Amino acid sequence: MAEWLYEEGIGENRAILVEDGRVLEAAIELPVALKAGAVVPGRVSAILIKGRRGLVATRAGDVLVEPLPAELTEGQGVRVEIVREPLSEEGRDKIAKGRVTDHAEREATTLRDRIGPSIDVRPFGSDPFEKAGWSDLLEEARTGQIAFAGGALRMNLTPAMTLFDVDGALPPAELAVAAAAAAAAAIRRFGIGGSIGIDLPTVASKAERQRAAAALDAVLPPPFERTAVNGFGFLQVVRRRERASLPEIIRADPAGAAARALLRRAERQAAGGCAIVAAPAVVARLEAHVEWLETLARRTGGVATLRADPALPTWSGHVQPR
Repeated sequence: MAEWLYEEGIGENRAILVEDGRVLEAAIELPVALKAGAVVPGRVSAILIKGRRGLVATRAGDVLVEPLPAELTEGQGVRVEIVREPLSEEGRDKIAKGRVTDHAEREATTLRDRIGPSIDVRPFGSDPFEKAGWSDLLEEARTGQIAFAGGALRMNLTPAMTLFDVDGALPPAELAVAAAAAAAAAIRRFGIGGSIGIDLPTVASKAERQRAAAALDAVLPPPFERTAVNGFGFLQVVRRRERASLPEIIRADPAGAAARALLRRAERQAAGGCAIVAAPAVVARLEAHVEWLETLARRTGGVATLRADPALPTWSGHVQPR
């Protein structure tokens, strides 16, 4: 039976849904100011398209509102429900999206609330996250290289959509089915939303293309919409997008993600203090968050010292227990 595991980390909270030792779903929660589901007060700061689109200024930042009720004027006070959190994409950042609402102000639900009943994982003793492949999952999300029996996926993040390319030695019809199932599992595992494209091998018959689409349907839980597999092997999936996916979180801030991963390792390996050796950008990120190091000291009973090593890549830092 699948069960959720939850971990209150330093700088981030984590959750994984595990079944038979495999991670079905994973999520990282960062302290985002405008979280999906929150209702916040603000004022209309700009009407971009009257009756359709505008900006609402809130204490935590601007929110793009669409549709914008036609009766609203600039400067008018409103409440907005956040339907999509701010996103960082290559070359640009997207502000939060919201809709005008009459609901009372409220906080967003937390990751713990969203997953429901779960098992709390403590930073000592056995490590069920690692047993389920947490580090491998982060590596897949970071590199976009995802192996499956008979082939591999290459995941690319673009401003328009998340794209999966397929490679493998199986016959095209078999590879299309296996790749569609593997892509569906990755979409679920990483919490990928929005527009998603899967470039499957070109197969000859409509029946073979339908088998590939059925393989995706069998793995990816609803709700989602998809096209048929076209004659060139392309399949498009659209899922609701409320927050950044795991790959987007990691790639938007590699140094921060690597720093938090090192803090997780230090919690488990460094009772009484440690030295954290990492790339200069990762050390800089740790130095910029004194509260992270203070929390680590409280949890481990010792101070962590930092050493920057310019020869280390971003994800090759290590922890030296005292």
